[in-house]
Amino acid sequence: MSAVAVQYESLATRNGFNSSVRHIKAVVSAVERVAGKENLADVLDELLAEKAIDSDEVLPAVSMMLGERFAYASQAANLDGTVPDPTVVADTVGAWNAVDLVVVYHHPDLGVLALNPKNPAHMSKLERLARHELVVVYAGCYGKDSEKALAQKAAKALCELFAGGKPKIDAAFLKGDCAWKAPKPAKAAGGGRGPKTTAKAAPRKPGRVSKSAAASAKAAPIPAPAAPPKTLAEGPRPGARITPMYSVPVTNELFHNGNVEAWKRIIASYTTRHPGLEVLVYYDGERITNLNALFKWGKVKHGSTIQFAVKGEEITDVPKLLRYLKQGASPMFEAFLRGPVNAVLMLF
Repeated sequence: MSAVAVQYESLATRNGFNSSVRHIKAVVSAVERVAGKENLADVLDELLAEKAIDSDEVLPAVSMMLGERFAYASQAANLDGTVPDPTVVADTVGAWNAVDLVVVYHHPDLGVLALNPKNPAHMSKLERLARHELVVVYAGCYGKDSEKALAQKAAKALCELFAGGKPKIDAAFLKGDCAWKAPKPAKAAGGGRGPKTTAKAAPRKPGRVSKSAAASAKAAPIPAPAAPPKTLAEGPRPGARITPMYSVPVTNELFHNGNVEAWKRIIASYTTRHPGLEVLVYYDGERITNLNALFKWGKVKHGSTIQFAVKGEEITDVPKLLRYLKQGASPMFEAFLRGPVNAVLMLF
């Protein structure tokens, strides 16, 4: 009796009940589409874009549909190596017409991602793979009878590809009725599925600034950053939820407490202007969750490199962020420390 009470506990509130109903409706529609030869990762990507489901619903949906409903073969692996460019995976498996493939990648920063390895747009979102992270590959044929041994072999070969290996490609992978077709582009306003176009953001109104803050700002203006590098002017790839890693060289004699405080204020300015975005900082291959650690370690000296990436949707202003962070890691960091202590700099 107690087990039943726990099982249905989420249905005891209106929000929990409505969330469950919404999830079930989305999954039922996804089951019908997969049975109609649509890749589940493509379907889930569309539902996420339409806000029909949340990211924490991806893993249960994949497990229920591919693990039980359609009985796909599966293979799990912790990557002991990684492929340098994930887009080459799409080039390889795009011709595997014998099986439908879905990859669940446990991204260290983005969480659980459902990917169609035959879809170049999905693979281009990754930009990079992290070693030791979990990858689960599902292989099948939209619920139709298929050779289980062949599906298992394909799943294992794909795991090896993600780990940077060169598995032997069975000729049987190439023949079948599971050829992938690219999803249709979103239609213009008036019909069809697809994400809605967003209106242009209204111009920001200037906030009220105290006289003391205005006087300090006039007395010590922040130098204008240099022109943006052409390589970053294009910004992240369309649909990306995280940018590539950008490197910031430390040109001060030591990345000391002043540089740390400058970075804090620059990042606070960026996230205040773009509240849906998050700046991720890395040093020596490790995610830095507390910027004070960069100073406490005492290892970030002149010539060292700190990396960062931006996570979120509709990523923008990355070139400007890079320029300011480079200045914050240089002897010119003091420009970001002027003004009221608790004030947010209007940099973006």
